[in-house]
Amino acid sequence: MFPKDGRYVCNACGATKEIAGQSQHFVTDSKTKETTVITENVATLPKTRILCPECGNIEAYFVIRQTRAADEPETRIYRCCKCNHSWREY
Repeated sequence: MFPKDGRYVCNACGATKEIAGQSQHFVTDSKTKETTVITENVATLPKTRILCPECGNIEAYFVIRQTRAADEPETRIYRCCKCNHSWREY
C-alpha cells in the first residue's frame, strides 16, 4: 500500500485504509530565529536510528527540506518517536 490523499491505497486491488496521526512540526533555527512549520502524516514519514538529545531515544522520524539557498545542502529535520522533541541537522 502507498500513501495517497490522506490514506493508503493498494495499487493491485484498489483497497484503501485511512492514515491516522496528522502532526505539525515547529522547528526554530537558533541562529536566524526562523521557524519552519511542517505538516505531515506521521504514519508516512520515514524513520531513522539517531540519538534524541532530549530523552536519549534512538529512533526518530525525519523530513528533508531546502531551507536555504539552492547552492547549499538541505536541512534534515528530526522528530523523536518517544518524546516528540524536534531538532535540525544541517
